[in-house]
Amino acid sequence: MSSTAAALDRRAAPRDADTRPGLDRLTAVELRKMVDTRAGFWLLLATAALTVAVVVLIGIFGNDEDRTFRNMASSAVEPSAILLPIVGILLVSSEWSQRTALITFTLVPNRPRVLAAKLLAAIVLSLVALVVVFATAALGTAIASGGVPDVWRMPGGQIGQLILYLTTGVIIGVGFGAALLSSAPAIVLSFALPLAWSALGIIPWLDGPADWLDTTRTTAPFTEGVATATEWAQLGTSLALWLVLPLAIGLWRVARGEIRAG
Repeated sequence: MSSTAAALDRRAAPRDADTRPGLDRLTAVELRKMVDTRAGFWLLLATAALTVAVVVLIGIFGNDEDRTFRNMASSAVEPSAILLPIVGILLVSSEWSQRTALITFTLVPNRPRVLAAKLLAAIVLSLVALVVVFATAALGTAIASGGVPDVWRMPGGQIGQLILYLTTGVIIGVGFGAALLSSAPAIVLSFALPLAWSALGIIPWLDGPADWLDTTRTTAPFTEGVATATEWAQLGTSLALWLVLPLAIGLWRVARGEIRAG
């Protein structure tokens, strides 16, 4: 009798308001969204294929100095740095273009929490991609390395820099997707604006500011060697423009954006 009453009490008791999906579960859902769509699947497949292709080409046509783990990893990360930000854009913008935002925010009304899960998913994706990059570079180095000394030597600081280089790139993609909430403009502008700024950097009076605001310049040292304090400061300044600002605009738009059912 007492066990039956306890069971009824548990069933009758109101659900705790805090029994909502955990951030880990939301992150897993967002990770699944990255591969469930055709665009996401083919982008990830193309990224993996290009990563392998870069290592194979270095192994065949590169010099002995190029066939070190350090150089192969630095080159193999570039396909991920170019394509994965598009996955980050689609992760946010597709909610609005495919009209699934109504379902998402009905199940999880706290919109900033959903955006936080998307950011965590972007970071996890970046780390998985880096594991693939390092594994592919290691295999390529083992097969193609010549008589270069210290072929496996890679400073721990540069490994951390590659992690930062890739994760910030994907987060920038999430920021552009959130700021524009439309896939095509976000993808175009994420490429066009940095390229336009790089082109303007050749103007003499803009060359100095470009050293601090052009992400092409500020991220380059992070794939080539251990960055200096000045290079870290330049990266932080450029990320304030290209990462923090779009994310802030995106958070405001996602939190306040009107959702239409059809």
